[in-house]
Amino acid sequence: MSDRYQKIATSPFGKSLFSALGLPTPVKLDRQKQVDKDFIKGKVLFGMASGSKLSDVVMQTLAASEAAQICCQASAVTASDICRAAEQHGRKAVQISTGGEDATRFKGLVFDATGIDSTTSLRELHTFFSPVVRKMENSGRIIVLGRPMDECSDVSKASAMRALEGFTRSLAKEVGKKGTTVQLIYVCSGAEAHLESALRFCLSPKSAYVSAQVIRVTTAANPESLDWTRPLDSKVVLVTGASRGIGESIAEVMARDGAKVVCLDIPQAKAQLDKVATRLNGSSIAVDITAPDAPKVIADALEEIGGVDVVVHNAGVTRDKTLAKMKPEWWDMVIDINLASEERINEELLSRNVINNNGRIVCVSSMSGIAGNFGQTNYSASKAGVIGYVQAMAPILAEKNITINAVAPGFIETQMTAAIPMMTREVGRRMNSLSQGGLPKDVAETIAFFASPASTGVNGNIVRVCGQSLLGA
Repeated sequence: MSDRYQKIATSPFGKSLFSALGLPTPVKLDRQKQVDKDFIKGKVLFGMASGSKLSDVVMQTLAASEAAQICCQASAVTASDICRAAEQHGRKAVQISTGGEDATRFKGLVFDATGIDSTTSLRELHTFFSPVVRKMENSGRIIVLGRPMDECSDVSKASAMRALEGFTRSLAKEVGKKGTTVQLIYVCSGAEAHLESALRFCLSPKSAYVSAQVIRVTTAANPESLDWTRPLDSKVVLVTGASRGIGESIAEVMARDGAKVVCLDIPQAKAQLDKVATRLNGSSIAVDITAPDAPKVIADALEEIGGVDVVVHNAGVTRDKTLAKMKPEWWDMVIDINLASEERINEELLSRNVINNNGRIVCVSSMSGIAGNFGQTNYSASKAGVIGYVQAMAPILAEKNITINAVAPGFIETQMTAAIPMMTREVGRRMNSLSQGGLPKDVAETIAFFASPASTGVNGNIVRVCGQSLLGA
């Protein structure tokens, strides 16, 4: 549904009026239009704390985007190290002054904080960001890199690494009015080779509606070499609930990335499901995922085509009532579709080895599963259960060289949200740092990040696609 408020707010007259009234003026976000090797275009300022260890992989990633101009602060004590790292990857890092008189604008800021070894040295965050944070272009990208606190042997370093979460979340609220996002990526020691996938996603337009998130990159099998413009080439992807809305968008993005998409939905939606599958040169399975034989039907179909590489559990329903008025059958239906069916399907696929090596499972949770929602005890319980399921299964699946992650959408512009009363809908749209609703494609792009063969080290993560909702964790 069209956001009329945003259209008015971004018009010349609306900008003046809304500014005078103190109303939010949401920036039109840069979203992925076509996939090319230049995942970020413009000036990217890279900085690092003394003793940081990730400059090589950061520079390797940035060097792959020819449209990115790599910069560093001329006054930084690490400037020479950054320039050397850039040269090793065939690029030149331009040393620039970042004082108040400098008019340079940046599309991206990347700061390697892994060298911060005490709470006192957190001052390096201020030294790097304070002079440049107001020089961001609209829809900019800010990335902070750290180490997980549970691998820090020193208490002060562990405290400093945890402090990065408060810093990035607060900074995201300061820069969100410009459509700029901020992410924190924790990189486990020894997992440096797995950082590139997360770094590319967070710097690209694909992460337009993802902000203030924490992504953990862990050690795993070596990532596959791939064509970054078609990362899912020759892969088979199952998408449940694919006949419309977010599910249809997920299927479209998977096909764009080269996958053969198997679209699944209930028999009643077969006509629309077949249209989606045909348009994407994929195939379809019409089955009720709560049916007793559904796991076998799905596994049989996937087995016939050589197994599946990515399973996206998107199908879900709502049956909203306050708990006192909720019918027991509504409770059972929501829990069964949104949570229990995923467990049964995965169990069948895993027991029969239908999920191929370096496979991916991606589940769709919800902000309701994090923050709760009035009249949605059943839905919120099911979506919180999805998060618990992902976190519990991650170490088990890691042993099989399979990852499992989840997205938690916030206010997404769909047919369902279009039916919400106008005032409630407007509140939902504005209650985030970007002051607007997300699109189904935003959810799909995040799922595509998890689905990539290069995301081997991304396991057990829950990423909110909510524009940094002001509600919830």
